[in-house]
Amino acid sequence: MDTMQVRSSERLDVDKLHAFLESYFTELPQGKLEIAQFSAGHSNLTYCLKIADFEAVLRRPPLGPVAKKAHDMKREFTILSALHPFLPSVPKPYVYVEDRDIIGSDFFLMERKKGIVLDTHFPKGTEPTEELARQLSELMVDSLVALHAIPYQDTPLKDIVKPDGFLERQVYGWIERYENAKTAEHAEVAMLTEWLKNNLPSNHEATIIHYDYKLNNAMFSEDYTEIIGLFDWEMATVGDPLADVGVAMSYWMQADDPKMLLYALGEPPVTVLPGFYTRQQFIDRYAEKSGRDVSAIHYYCTFAYFKLAVICQQIYYRYVQGQTQDDRFAQMDKMVAALIQQASQSI
Repeated sequence: MDTMQVRSSERLDVDKLHAFLESYFTELPQGKLEIAQFSAGHSNLTYCLKIADFEAVLRRPPLGPVAKKAHDMKREFTILSALHPFLPSVPKPYVYVEDRDIIGSDFFLMERKKGIVLDTHFPKGTEPTEELARQLSELMVDSLVALHAIPYQDTPLKDIVKPDGFLERQVYGWIERYENAKTAEHAEVAMLTEWLKNNLPSNHEATIIHYDYKLNNAMFSEDYTEIIGLFDWEMATVGDPLADVGVAMSYWMQADDPKMLLYALGEPPVTVLPGFYTRQQFIDRYAEKSGRDVSAIHYYCTFAYFKLAVICQQIYYRYVQGQTQDDRFAQMDKMVAALIQQASQSI
């Protein structure tokens, strides 16, 4: 996973952090603390900490005001702690730190995993054959099926989740979030939100869901035969597993998608290349492997496009309000428009 020099506005206090690491890790090697920042992700800030041969990953909330209940570091740490014993691709969590004097916020540390993360390109030396594309598609489906098979009642998550009424809360909650972060009028939104309210499926099954499941949140082994890392668990909860599939499909682009959707934030992901599953193939394999009825998946995909539009709108709102100076967010309104259009055209 690519790291870069820490953005000037998002630097950490090296001395205080080094002192904490020395107090917590009993066999920490001698040496200078080096901090790099992971370039991916638009939400929580993620850093690589390195002292000699010691490495760990630090997660903290973004700078500036954040939405209520969002970016909850303690909750994400609890989720990792619950899931790691069942799914080794979940990073091993080390410690949650509430003390805000160290870096200016709470944070947690977890293991550093090393492998291949795919986004818009394959690394040099990898030939993206159709066979490899199919293999990666299958791994992505099967990993999601495995996550949904974990018995959440046997984990600490049973005490922090409310699966009853999950989807209805989600739909109404994301509609409210959109209204609170609106910066422009989109004519399609009124019809879209009414349709979402009036066509709620009646599925009551609940499983652990990642809820941000996408290719660049997965890490593959060097030979691409297994997923060795799954990241960004801040949205994970217990709820309707088909909502998780819908979210995965909102990220899973295919070559015949509208150009506005494909290129709104730059180059499209590698899933547009020959051999990668279409969304329908992904859904079909999920149904086969999980045994679930996916006849209502159309609703979940439509809602997922709207939900993703709201997430992008919240990020863009923070940028417009001057709460973040990250230039990556300046064009985020184009992605909002593309996603709303994609959702509207599917109803």
